[in-house]
Amino acid sequence: MILSILDYTALSCDTQDWTAAFAQAICDLTKQGGGTLYVPAGTYPSFSIELKSNITLYLDNGATILFHDDIEKYPRLMLEAEGRLLESYKPLLFADHAENIAVKGQGTLNGQGQCWWEAHRNRTINYYRPCLIQFQHCRNVTLQDITVTNSPFWTVHPLYCDNVWICGLNIINPPDSSNTDGIDPDSCTNVRILDCTIDVGDDCIAIKCGTEALENPKPSENITITGCTMLHGHGGVVLGSEMSGGIRNVVISNCVFYETDRGIRIKTRRRRGGIVEDITVSNIVMDKVLCPFVVNLFYWGGKIGKQPFVSDRNPAPVDAGTPLVHNIQINNIIAKNVTSCAAFLTGLPERSIENVQFTNCTVTMDASAKPELPAMLLGIDPMAGAGFYVRNASGIVFDNVVLKNAVGPDYDLDETAEIIRR
Repeated sequence: MILSILDYTALSCDTQDWTAAFAQAICDLTKQGGGTLYVPAGTYPSFSIELKSNITLYLDNGATILFHDDIEKYPRLMLEAEGRLLESYKPLLFADHAENIAVKGQGTLNGQGQCWWEAHRNRTINYYRPCLIQFQHCRNVTLQDITVTNSPFWTVHPLYCDNVWICGLNIINPPDSSNTDGIDPDSCTNVRILDCTIDVGDDCIAIKCGTEALENPKPSENITITGCTMLHGHGGVVLGSEMSGGIRNVVISNCVFYETDRGIRIKTRRRRGGIVEDITVSNIVMDKVLCPFVVNLFYWGGKIGKQPFVSDRNPAPVDAGTPLVHNIQINNIIAKNVTSCAAFLTGLPERSIENVQFTNCTVTMDASAKPELPAMLLGIDPMAGAGFYVRNASGIVFDNVVLKNAVGPDYDLDETAEIIRR
């Protein structure tokens, strides 16, 4: 069954607000067992839209859903964000416990995020900002070909979802927009992200799986990222820092990272627990990145990230809150015009990073770069043109790795680091 949103023009308040029109159209489709809601070219102002099972929202070329910027008229829900349950404004496009849902077409979702960013900066917002798209506890999700722009917070946030297919999205947020990650699979399984272009104000793709603040965090696993272009942003593909449920079986391949602060980045800290394992990265070109590879188990970001236990360099007892990062393959990488350091790998004194292999990698430093911090870790100095920095690590293999224009030693190791060079 196909319905046009124009069939509901009478509910649109003289085309100034289509919220009721979208709600009624989705309700009518649901009564018929599902179908497609067709949105033709034009602009459709709306507050939050909630999809139901077996419904496809199709945005034709030239169609824009323009979400209102009147913050306090958005309803509020208790939702998970950054690994915690918080009272939040309702996501602009939302689904809960739905299956077989899709958003497709050549049209645009515009979150008008400026008002949200300003309220966040000025601390005048009363509740947590919403994601532009958040589907939670959903199965069989498709996002295809649409443009998504000006998100208030994270842009695409699948949470506790299974079988997610994200293809051909164009995600654009200004570089100074706070926390506007591109795609954040969170405690999801069987996720495919391909052929997307992501240019945002925070991480381009960040895989997450809850924090110690949740009673029973769930893993993120079986995730494929391929054929994507990452422009700017704080990281190309990031794992964490919310990783208490564990992240495993991730393949990242055939991508381009341009001017992302970091390339591949794993970040976590004590008390967070969780395991990152079985990660493969291959066939990536990076240009003008600050640091191509970061593994940082002293990550200080977030609400309690600067408490002393996070940055303490003395060994702590190993327990359920001690994170484990191991079994990572990084193959066939070209990184050029790198500014800070070639790689920054720092494990905990009580638990090393284990079994990371670099094969067929060429890293060329920018000889004119100014010092910058390669990772968010207290107690380190900015670096410029440095080589491979390794602390608290074992089984780190460099096989046919070429480093050019480095300042100082190619390998800066501590006494704990076990390095095998081939």
